Amino acid sequence: MRRWLIALTLVAAALGALLLAGDGHGLRRTHVTADGVPLTEVHPAGTGRRPGVVVAHGFSGSAELMAPFGDSLATQGYVVVLLDFAGHGANTSPLPDDAAATDASVNALQHDLDVALAHLRSLPDVDPARVALVGHSMGATEVTRYAAAHPSVKATVALSLPGSSVAETDRPAHLLLLYGGLEFPGFKAAAADALAHGGPDRRASEVPGVEHISILYAPRAHRETVEWLDRNLGGPFAGRPLPSPLRRISGTALLTLAFLVGLFPLAGVLVTGPARTEKTERPAAVWAVGVAIGAAAIAVLLAPRLPTNQLPIAIGGFIVGYTSVIGLLLAAYGTWRRRAQTNGHGWRLVPLIPYAVAAIAVPTSLGLTHAVPVGARWWLVPVLWAGFAVLAYGTERATGGNPLAVLAVSAVVVAALTGAAVTGLTHGFVLLAVPPLVLLFGWQALWSAALNRLGAPPWLIAAVGSVVVAWPLGIALPLIG
Repeated sequence: MRRWLIALTLVAAALGALLLAGDGHGLRRTHVTADGVPLTEVHPAGTGRRPGVVVAHGFSGSAELMAPFGDSLATQGYVVVLLDFAGHGANTSPLPDDAAATDASVNALQHDLDVALAHLRSLPDVDPARVALVGHSMGATEVTRYAAAHPSVKATVALSLPGSSVAETDRPAHLLLLYGGLEFPGFKAAAADALAHGGPDRRASEVPGVEHISILYAPRAHRETVEWLDRNLGGPFAGRPLPSPLRRISGTALLTLAFLVGLFPLAGVLVTGPARTEKTERPAAVWAVGVAIGAAAIAVLLAPRLPTNQLPIAIGGFIVGYTSVIGLLLAAYGTWRRRAQTNGHGWRLVPLIPYAVAAIAVPTSLGLTHAVPVGARWWLVPVLWAGFAVLAYGTERATGGNPLAVLAVSAVVVAALTGAAVTGLTHGFVLLAVPPLVLLFGWQALWSAALNRLGAPPWLIAAVGSVVVAWPLGIALPLIG
C-alpha cells in the first residue's frame, strides 16, 4: 500500500508542477516595485508596441490571484500589469480601514492604480494611447472610479461590481459589467443600474454557474473580457486560442493532493506501532455538536468585545477571538467528558507541522495567490494559527476525532460566523468568503481523519490541521492601520 501511495504522490506532484510550469505561449514575466506598489508585468511574445491593460484584484485578493487574466490577455497580444493594492499580497503599506470604504482608503487604492497605469504606459512595448483597466469586486469599483475620472482609459471591464455609484453618469465610457449567475442578487442589480445610467457603449453580461470567486476562473468571463478589449482597442491582436483559466488552480489542487497523500508514507517513516484505538461513542459526538452550537452563540457575542479586535488585520481580530472562545469551551467540555487521551507517537510526529505549512504555502504560492507573509503578517499568521489551533484542539477533545462530528462542528462554526456577518457583528465580506471557508474546513477535517488513523494526539492534530485554515486567511486578509 505504501508503494502505491508514494506513486500517487509523485504522479500528482508531477502533473501539478507541469500545469504550473508555464502557459506554453512564450510569455515573459517581470516583478518590480514602483513607488512602493508591487507590480507584475506580463509581456507577450514578439516585438513592437501593443495595447496595455492594468488588472486589479478584489478585497483579500492579490496580483497572483488575478494571474489567469494576465495569461489570457497576454496570449492575445496585450501587455499586462497586475498590482497588489495597499494591505494586500506583497504590499506592506496598510489599508487605512478594514472595509476599503473611507476616503483615505479610496485615495490609497486610486494612488496604487495611478502608479500601475503610469508604469504600464512607461514600458517600451506599450502604446500609451491604448490602455484599459480590468478589475474584480473592490478592484472593479476602483477601476470604474478611475476610468470615470480619466477619459484617456479606452475601455474598462468590471467583474462583480459591488455597487453602481461609481458608474451613475455616462462615464466611464466603454464599460463591460460581468457578474456571476450564483452571486448575491445585489451584484446583478448593480450591473443593471450601471447599465441604465450609461450610454450605448456599455454592456452587462451574466456568467452562468459561478459565484464571486469562481468567476475569476470562468472561461466565458475571460473570453468576454478579451472580446470587449479587442472591440475597443482595435484588436484582435493575436489568433491564438485562450489558455484555460483553470490551469493554475488545477495545478494547485494536484499539488495539494500530493501533499495530502504523501502524509501517510511520511508518517510511516516517522512512527511504527499501532494507532490509537479509543473511539468516541455516537451519543458523546452528538452532545459535542450541541455544545459547539452553544459555544458558537457565545463566541459570536463575545468576539466583537475582545482585545483581539485591535490586531492590524481586517476581520482577523474577530476571527481569533471567535475561534478561541469556541475552542476553549469545547476543550472544557471534552475534559469534563473524558480523561485526556495519550499517545506515545506525538513527539515523533512533530515534523508534520512544517510539512503542513509546506502543504498549504507551496501550492497556494505557486498557483493561487501570494502566500509568503510580508510585513506584519510574519507575526499575524501565527496569531491566527493559534486561534484556529485552539478551536481544532477543542473540537478533537470534544468529539474524540469522530470524523462526522468534526465536520458537524466545522459546519456550526461557519454557520455562526455567517450569521455574525448577516447581523453586522463582523465584516460583510465573510458572506463572500463562505465557499472557500467551507473548502478549507473540509480540508482540515481530512487531515484530522488521517492523523487520527495514524494515532496522533489531539494537540498535534490541532497544530497540523489548523494550518490549512489559518495560513490562507493570514496571508489574504488585508493589513490595516
